[in-house]
Amino acid sequence: MEDYTQLFVDETNLFNSIVMGSLLPDNLWKPLPHFLQSWIRNYIGGTLVYFFSGFLWCFYIYFWKRNVYVPKDAIPSTKAMLLQIIVAMKAMPWYCALPAVSEYMVESGWTMCFSRISDIGWQSYLGYLMVYLVFVEFGIYWMHRELHDIKPLYKYLHATHHIYNKQNTLSPFAGLAFHPLDGILQAVPHVIALFIIPTHFMTHIVLLFIEAIWTANIHDCINGKVWPVMGAGYHTIHHTTYRHNYGHYTIWMDWMFGTLRDPIGDSPKKVME
Repeated sequence: MEDYTQLFVDETNLFNSIVMGSLLPDNLWKPLPHFLQSWIRNYIGGTLVYFFSGFLWCFYIYFWKRNVYVPKDAIPSTKAMLLQIIVAMKAMPWYCALPAVSEYMVESGWTMCFSRISDIGWQSYLGYLMVYLVFVEFGIYWMHRELHDIKPLYKYLHATHHIYNKQNTLSPFAGLAFHPLDGILQAVPHVIALFIIPTHFMTHIVLLFIEAIWTANIHDCINGKVWPVMGAGYHTIHHTTYRHNYGHYTIWMDWMFGTLRDPIGDSPKKVME
């Protein structure tokens, strides 16, 4: 077990070297404890992903494709987007603590993670990945729903995000504009999955960072109309009704539990088409 867990440590050391080694002098980060190195690397990586995806998508839909996807009077103000960035940046150090903690648990041998796909084969890897994604979809749906249904959680945590409730206030930068604990709670299913589902470690890390890109996409107010994806058309309804479309990547959980509302006609859907 000790030899196998060293593979995870070697992976995180490699990630740390790639990210921090290319941006910081070695004497600033190499003497730091391994856990702190991982947290700093996640913070740098998370911040870069947030700004890169946010600015790139805002440039595309608000300037390059101006009036194509979003009418001019529905483009969020610079002030609104700046406030979203400030909220997200205040929370970012806390967001990045979660993957650092999950990495520590993996490196300690407490989870069901595996380091090499060759250890189980591609067929098993893809099967476990599907189970992982379904579990995360289920977990995030119910975590998000309870953040609405349990009034103190909504008032003190989730309401921070729901001040953005219409097209001219929602933007890709709103994707991570949460109270820190709110953002962590919604990502916790990714960590719980590690204890019950055999999970490829690097895939887990990649999926956590994909969250930042995905949340930017579903806050751009553009209805992509790709079934069964929970795109921005569905998520914009969530921000206006507060009672529908709690799902994450897909609409399946909302359909199963009766909370789906379709952007086409903006009416509740009783059956899946």
